[in-house]
Amino acid sequence: MDASRVTSLSVFFPCFNEQENVEKAVKAASDVLSPLKIDYEIIIVNDGSRDKTGQIADKLAAENKNVKVVHHQTNLGYGAALQSGFKAAAKEYVFYTDGDGQFDIKELPSLFKYTADYDIVSGYRIKRQDSLIRKINAFCWTTLVCILFKMRIKDIDSAFKLYRRSIFDDIKMKSTGALINTEIFARAKNKGYKITQVGVHHYPRTAGTQTGAKLSVILRAFKELFALYKQIKEDK
Repeated sequence: MDASRVTSLSVFFPCFNEQENVEKAVKAASDVLSPLKIDYEIIIVNDGSRDKTGQIADKLAAENKNVKVVHHQTNLGYGAALQSGFKAAAKEYVFYTDGDGQFDIKELPSLFKYTADYDIVSGYRIKRQDSLIRKINAFCWTTLVCILFKMRIKDIDSAFKLYRRSIFDDIKMKSTGALINTEIFARAKNKGYKITQVGVHHYPRTAGTQTGAKLSVILRAFKELFALYKQIKEDK
């Protein structure tokens, strides 16, 4: 594992009702990062969880000086959770993945070698372990946003991405919902930042409940999508 290109790293987990997963996620991140001898922090973004996620997160932060927690008093949405994670990040690079255990953070160091040439390293799921309907929805959504914003992204909403943190000083995010990844990529592309893609493995969820396929989430994303399209066109 070559960490030579990344010496300062923030890792964060957006979490909503992930009491069964959050401690395992933080431990896995610590196990990967500690041997690399880099300056790192782990951030848990508790997005208004109604289970014990918040209490577990606070316990982990009390036990480990490298862990900190951001709490939302109510559930603000996935985009809001990502925004809070990026804002809380204090290191040169920032990586996020979901706290549901569907990605293996051991694959994170394999992204580091691309940071010399790219500002964003986006993992795409080699074999997505989700239901057929979620796969179809994802394919249609990714195809649509790539056409609208003239991008070539294989897996726009994959939760395994490494960013140069300074990007977020330059772009202003507005989405608080499922559009957040599309917004970041579209605004970054518009600013001339370089993006590359790397295949990563994906695993079935073993605990907790997915929320991204709710009709309300999907409808909100479409509403935000066309507002974003108008904004991007006006910015050019």
